[in-house]
Amino acid sequence: MIAIIDYGAGNLQSVKKAFDYIGVPTRVTKDPAELLRADAAVLPGVGAFGDSMAALREVHMVEPIREFIAADKPFLGICLGLQLLFEGSEESPGVPGIGVLKGSITRIPAGEGLKIPHMGWNSLDLRQKGGLFAGLEEEPYVYFVHSYYLHAADPSIVSAQTSYGVCIDAAVSRGKLNAVQFHPEKSGKTGLAMLRNFAAML
Repeated sequence: MIAIIDYGAGNLQSVKKAFDYIGVPTRVTKDPAELLRADAAVLPGVGAFGDSMAALREVHMVEPIREFIAADKPFLGICLGLQLLFEGSEESPGVPGIGVLKGSITRIPAGEGLKIPHMGWNSLDLRQKGGLFAGLEEEPYVYFVHSYYLHAADPSIVSAQTSYGVCIDAAVSRGKLNAVQFHPEKSGKTGLAMLRNFAAML
């Protein structure tokens, strides 16, 4: 069973519906014990870094998430769910993140012709071809909505990048921990293929 962590994230139901569509059972939960019993877990995310960390603390999920990841069970962070796995974000100075990965989360710099937030379809430069991206075409297109972006401290964990004025680390992978800045559940057949690949890690 895949647990979808419920802390009030806006895209939680769309993630569940995407898994339902491909026939993968999930359970939405805010119960730490249920999370730890799950075979895999998804951390969705829409909103502000600081507010989301406060919500995770309120439902006592921060330490169970760390414990789940340390057990090397399949884990997928989506959009803000990627950013929350790092130590902090420029969006919410002084607010510690979950901190299982190292890197900087900073605002996408405004540039000529660039609208912030970055919203729309961008192609991925895949750094790793297996795992979440197994069987995908070269430079697949996926859907982004974000104003802040990751620059990972360890380049070896970066599984995909994209460009929007700056080079964005769009996906990371370490063991069975995966996280993506884009929205697989809004990325059509390509995104559904990624969710199937994730489910296959169980």
